[in-house]
Amino acid sequence: MKPTLFLSYCAAVVTLTIAGCGLAAQGQAPAAGDHADHAAPPAQTLGPAADVQRGYAGLKTNILKAAQNMPADAYSFRPTPDVRTFARVVNHVSEAQIRACGAINQTPAEARGKVPAETADKAAIVAALQASFAECDKAFASLTDANALQMLTSGPVTRARIGYAWGTVSHDNEQYATLALYMRLKGLVPPSSEK
Repeated sequence: MKPTLFLSYCAAVVTLTIAGCGLAAQGQAPAAGDHADHAAPPAQTLGPAADVQRGYAGLKTNILKAAQNMPADAYSFRPTPDVRTFARVVNHVSEAQIRACGAINQTPAEARGKVPAETADKAAIVAALQASFAECDKAFASLTDANALQMLTSGPVTRARIGYAWGTVSHDNEQYATLALYMRLKGLVPPSSEK
């Protein structure tokens, strides 16, 4: 078994085991002396698919708002000359999502969306981001606890379906942190801090 395949498999097994333990704990009877009227409300238990879907949904909202709230003239902003522009970070999210979610959907590479140059206008960059989220919406909606460990191949990479999904959430989270920092540097409040 290839090391990356083995690691994806192990991560999925650990995730399912932890989720299974949580489900088992939910079904336990109260301990002697516990009173129903003093019991805390039951904790929400999410299976692996629902857990990753929830993470994706929150990041989708924040990334789209960040892209929409940054003024068009700030899309060329870069904090220092050796780092990416805001536009390039947004495009990087789009590229990664098209690749990973296209793999989950088994969309042929030539049929996956295209990302404009970072010098394109804000409207084109946001449209490409929205298209990448449409690909991911389909991918995340298709994920279930039953198919989470299904192995999918995209180019030279073979991973579990849930591995592609968690990889997308992890990467989106990392890139959102960069977008939020750029917004702060421009005197704007990031979407996750608006409340």
